[in-house]
This record gives sequence, structure tokens and C-alpha cells, in this order.
Amino acid sequence: MIRRTLLTLAAAAVALAACGQGAEKAAGPNAPLIVGATAVPHAEILEHIKPMLAAQGVNIEIKVFNDYVQPNTQLVEKRLDVNYFQTKPYLDEFNASRGSSLVTVAGVHVEPLGAYSRRFKSLAELPQGAQVAVPNDASSIGRSLILLQKAGLIRLKDPTNPLQSLRDIADNPKGLRFRELESATLPRVLDQVDMAVINTNYALDAGLKPKTDALTLEGADSPYVNYLVARADNRDDPRVAALAAMLRSQAVKDFIAQKYDGAVIPAA
Repeated sequence: MIRRTLLTLAAAAVALAACGQGAEKAAGPNAPLIVGATAVPHAEILEHIKPMLAAQGVNIEIKVFNDYVQPNTQLVEKRLDVNYFQTKPYLDEFNASRGSSLVTVAGVHVEPLGAYSRRFKSLAELPQGAQVAVPNDASSIGRSLILLQKAGLIRLKDPTNPLQSLRDIADNPKGLRFRELESATLPRVLDQVDMAVINTNYALDAGLKPKTDALTLEGADSPYVNYLVARADNRDDPRVAALAAMLRSQAVKDFIAQKYDGAVIPAA
């Protein structure tokens, strides 16, 4: 019985060693690059370039997320190799709050932020005390408030600060009432509020058309570029470099222009 147990343990040890060797091999230069992304437009762009990268010998595996926290958390935990979904202000806020050190690799595109309503057709129609839903993460709410100031709805103490909060509103002539919600939920509450400020990826995913449906929309000069992001220990991986080059290629710029009709704009 003891001998049988020892043999079983030995076999298990060999199996574990083999698994370890397999994992080490899987992490090599020919392994798939695991990329975290939100569905629209990021995962769609990645799916478009997947065969082109494969022709170069770089295989990517796309993991789709419906929130902004897990793609960074899993990148820190090395469950992802890179991610593609976020702006630099959001990344900076995440790093500062989590003590992480994720880094940008390449700026790919801009998704102009917009304000939408199912109840009103213009900003002028918004009533006194209208309820406005905004994203609840620090970078997105600041961006939303700057958009609303440019639209003439509020005045901020410092309109140049990308990390505004509701406390930074100096003047609110319409007495707008704000609800802070997770970005992914904003399209779903559009029927329950007077207006919602929605990130373009979630707007597109919900079937909204930013150029025609938004009551106000950021311009092409928006500084909120979406980046390919990596860890400091793998930013120079040749597979990451190949992905970055492809995302910045003319082929991707043409795809974005054709598919998204101005709702997504290639970065300069």
C-alpha cells in the first residue's frame, strides 16, 4: 500500500513537472498574445487584424470584457499580456489608486464622448432639475463634466483639470441632478433619466449612433486617446510591438473610417 502511494505521488510529480514545462513553453515567443478588450470597437478592430497578424506569425487571443476594471486587474495579475480599451487619464487614475505600474504602448483611436437622451431632442429642451447620469470613474466623470461645460450647461472651477468631480461644479444654472453610475450601465438607464453621458464604445454596443443621436459630442480634437497598454516587463515583447504597429497601420485607419463613420477616429 505504501509502495503504491509512493508510486502515485511520483507519477503526480512527473505530471506536474510536465505541466510546468508546458506552461513555460506556452509562455514563449510563439505563444498566443492574450489581449483584453471591450467589445466595441476594440474587440472588433482586433478581430479585423487577427488574420493579418497571424500571417506575420503573431497569434492573438481576444478576451472581451464589459467593464473597465477587470482588463487592468488581469493584466497586473499576468492573466492578460496586454489590453486595449482605455485612455491615459483612466490608466493614470487606475495606477495611482491600485499602486500598479501599467504602461501605454501605442495610441490607437479616439472615441468622442457624447450626451444622449430619449426624452429630449436638444440640450435647450432639458428642464430645470433634469436628472443626468454620468460615469462614476474619476477620469470619465471629469471628461463628462468638461463636455457639459463646453455645451454651456455648467461651469467648472478649473475646466483644464481632467479629474473633475461633482464638487468642482461652480455654477449649475439648470440645477441638474447627477447620478454617478458604472459606465457599462449607462445605455441601460437611458429611459430612466433625462440625459446620460455615455462612452462611445458602450453607445455603439447599445446601437446608438454618436454623430446623429448625441445631443452634444466631443470633437476630433479630444485628447482622450485609447491606448494599447502593457506591463513594464513585457512592453518590449516583439509580439506586442507587432500588435502596436498593426493597430497604428493605414489598414486599421481605413477600417475605422469605413465601419464607424466618425464615431471612432484614428489617433494622430
